[in-house]
Amino acid sequence: MYDAGARLGAGAFETLRVEESADRVSVRLHRPEVRNAIDQHMVDELHQVCSYLEGTPKILIMSGTPADASNGTKALFASGADIAQLRERRRDDALAGINSGIFDRIAKLPMPVIAALDGFALGGGAELAYAADFRIGTDALRMGNPETNLGILAAAGATWRLKELVGEPLAKCILLSGKVLTGRECLAAGLITELVSSDELMDAAHSLADSIAAQDPLAVRITKSVFHTPREAHPVIDTLAQGMLFESRAKFDRMQAFLDRKKK
Repeated sequence: MYDAGARLGAGAFETLRVEESADRVSVRLHRPEVRNAIDQHMVDELHQVCSYLEGTPKILIMSGTPADASNGTKALFASGADIAQLRERRRDDALAGINSGIFDRIAKLPMPVIAALDGFALGGGAELAYAADFRIGTDALRMGNPETNLGILAAAGATWRLKELVGEPLAKCILLSGKVLTGRECLAAGLITELVSSDELMDAAHSLADSIAAQDPLAVRITKSVFHTPREAHPVIDTLAQGMLFESRAKFDRMQAFLDRKKK
């Protein structure tokens, strides 16, 4: 249905399934034998994807393992970090910010990131989703941060991103009591922007990507960058960014096309 390519060298990945078209890259987490637990190898491969997208800006769609009715397998995004690896990590590993580093890099990609969420998105899986610009979920989605039950904290972005996304009271409930949200609760809290059936999830993600791709890519990139700039940089950063866009060829062409349509 979608134009898959090999520009990113999709066959080189072991923990990811990658497809690429002219304006987007789709990445599916693929460690189903351990519920897509995020281990060092997956982190390394996600860094490879980021390196490519930083140099070749495209929309990123992230998803997990879809359900398989033939064998009864349920859908899942990511159950969290790999506990076997996590148990052996010590202070220096924590200070290295293994997961927080890759999630921050994903959040800062030039073009928008869409997370298509079905099944469990827990712990590090939830924090990966929080780093996306858009989250689309299903009724089967279960999202939360149970880290305190394991004697640690959600240190890969949840302690600050979650508060920005859903507000302090609900964020504290998730982080301090281990509350896991259903898909409908995620929608009510604004944690996801759309609730669809599992069968419609990837179509919904690509439909959103189509809407983004229909905009001027440079304007999208600059708008995302300005949006995430600290408050004290505004309105100066807005004015400077607009000055750049006012000189772009796309601005003249798109505005002229609008005026031409209006005359008809």
